[in-house]
Amino acid sequence: MEEIAFALDTFYAVMAGALVMFMAAGFTMLEAGLVQKKDVSEIVTKNIGLYSIACIMYLACGFVIMYPGSYIIEGVLPTILGTNSFGLSTSLPNEEIGMPYGMDYSQQADFFFQVVFVATAMSIVSGAVAGRMKLIPFYLFAIVLTGLIYPIQGAWNWGGGFLSGTFGYSDYAGSGTVHLCGAAAALAVVMVLGPRNGKYAPDGTSLPMPGSNIPMAALGVWILWLGWFGFNGGSELIVSNEASAIAVSQVFMNTNMAACGGVVAAILVSLLKTGKMDVTMAMNGAIAGLVAITAGPSAPSAGTSVLFGAVGGVLVYFSILFFDNVLKLDDPVGAISAHGTVGILGVMVVPLTSDATFVGQLVGVLAIAGFTFFASLGTIFAINKVLPIRASDDEQYAGLDSSEIGVEAYPEF
Repeated sequence: MEEIAFALDTFYAVMAGALVMFMAAGFTMLEAGLVQKKDVSEIVTKNIGLYSIACIMYLACGFVIMYPGSYIIEGVLPTILGTNSFGLSTSLPNEEIGMPYGMDYSQQADFFFQVVFVATAMSIVSGAVAGRMKLIPFYLFAIVLTGLIYPIQGAWNWGGGFLSGTFGYSDYAGSGTVHLCGAAAALAVVMVLGPRNGKYAPDGTSLPMPGSNIPMAALGVWILWLGWFGFNGGSELIVSNEASAIAVSQVFMNTNMAACGGVVAAILVSLLKTGKMDVTMAMNGAIAGLVAITAGPSAPSAGTSVLFGAVGGVLVYFSILFFDNVLKLDDPVGAISAHGTVGILGVMVVPLTSDATFVGQLVGVLAIAGFTFFASLGTIFAINKVLPIRASDDEQYAGLDSSEIGVEAYPEF
């Protein structure tokens, strides 16, 4: 029976990871649909490249940094130099990869499930910088974020670091560790990068820059919604006993209901504020609901999950307007709001349905957001000194498809 449970849990982890990997397609479709048609090929290339870079960097160093055997500064700075994961193979002894490895599933399954989370964090940055960031600097930033910044702060929560060990920080599937991290990095890059040309009038008024393909963006949201069942459901990690199987089914139900709450709330707020039901806000409402439940999807009831998602849907609506109209920070897809602002909400509602403390959760928010923001800010400043990150006015006018890729997504238009 032990071997059957091990096989079942390994298969479950791999399949959950495959669902999360499919979210990369969701981010690609969402971003491609919400950017201008002259930048679509470039945003697709960004997403394919970032996923591949994330996987290689996590193999090279990220995995062993995030789940360290030792710390340079206990609980804070994991050992950075040392082993990597390049040698993972079935030729290794079972003590290193199989049942004696000490996990309920193989180390390969463990790696695969974790690496797709890394790519998710980087995908958040991709949407926020769309339409004006050059590809090579973007990829250089992806190397640092996925290889160092994300694994270090991830170790604080899931790698036995000070957040979970000292402060009792609780983040089941990553409202903070994944989504807030990606949004904080995106905020740092956007602040250095500046807005797209033509986004703001001389008096500071935000001007509309409609997306190229709303159905494609909606398809992206549906793919993300589906993939989130792997994101949250897979974070239960095992399914081979009755308690875990029930927990997984609760997570699936709560994840779905939170997304529904986010959609309905965002639509209602849009209708009350403008007299129209903004489809882009509905889409961000779905994502907000999903992010809001991610830190604690197993504990609430289904009704509470709807409520958490609805609060996320309201919050993302006003956050997008605040970043755009007040702070003048151009985020073409609303990623900083959906993953950052609502990521904070997701972390902070956990104590309402668990034994986690508000103090511990707040420490986690400040640590993750603060470290990721300043580390990302320093990284992007350094890259910009060597290789300018912003496309020129002429390049933006012609479109990054032309200047960066040489292939137009919609050549007939």
